[in-house]
Amino acid sequence: MLRQLRIILDMIKFEHTVFALPFALMSAFLAAGGVPSGRALFWILVAMVGARSSAMSFNRLVDQEFDRRNPRTASRALPAGLLTRGQVWVFCLASAALFILAAGMLNRLALILSPVALAIVWGYSYTKRFTSLSHLALGLGLGVAPVGAWIAIRGRIELVPLLLCAAVTLWTAGFDIIYACQDTEFDRKEGLHSLPARLGERNALLLSILLHVGVAIILFLLPTLVPLGPLYHAGAVAAVLLLAYEHTLVRPGDLSRVNAAFFTTNGFVSIGLMVFTIADVLAR
Repeated sequence: MLRQLRIILDMIKFEHTVFALPFALMSAFLAAGGVPSGRALFWILVAMVGARSSAMSFNRLVDQEFDRRNPRTASRALPAGLLTRGQVWVFCLASAALFILAAGMLNRLALILSPVALAIVWGYSYTKRFTSLSHLALGLGLGVAPVGAWIAIRGRIELVPLLLCAAVTLWTAGFDIIYACQDTEFDRKEGLHSLPARLGERNALLLSILLHVGVAIILFLLPTLVPLGPLYHAGAVAAVLLLAYEHTLVRPGDLSRVNAAFFTTNGFVSIGLMVFTIADVLAR
């Protein structure tokens, strides 16, 4: 069982929780205007783990045949036969149930909206079949995290978490375009939709830059809506510089450093921005 759990956690890239979780925690501290209760933080963490685990395992189920035919993904647990579909379905549904439980433990609105959140994070898996904007669908799946955390603390939706949602959506779509450049030819062959397959790598990478410019605009707009001081601004500047650095790591025809651009750099973006923002909130 422990071996199967390790395989499942590797299958869903559990470490990639680092992308959305920091924005959820940042949103929670902003909503609370300080340190949220330990109870709220605990259930936010449980909700994040449950939602993401369910979404990723659902994606692996839906894309199993594509993963089997793609040399880059053929070694994943399902196409390689390391797990059965039944085992992954059990994990997927158990994770979804954990998410709904956590939402219910937070407040009524979180519980009511939990099926909507699941529909968004599950629905992404089908978007590459019919739209090149699937990168934005993935971004929205991560972008709902700060909205959910805000609801968990305040019990309502306001403009600040929607701005955070927009920032995370554009940020994720931008780096997902970079990552998708690895599968440009495969997507074209299989009739899957992605911006690199549709526009070519050069134009897709330019669009990725524009999306990250949008992230920078939102980050510097945020302090006009919520009190944020020099620590936040330092974090925002650092995040923008890291995004700029990310785009120096990849170029059309040279994706040798795509993992550094995708995981390492973006991990620093999310964690760094969270640390500076929370420090700013606590320094008031």
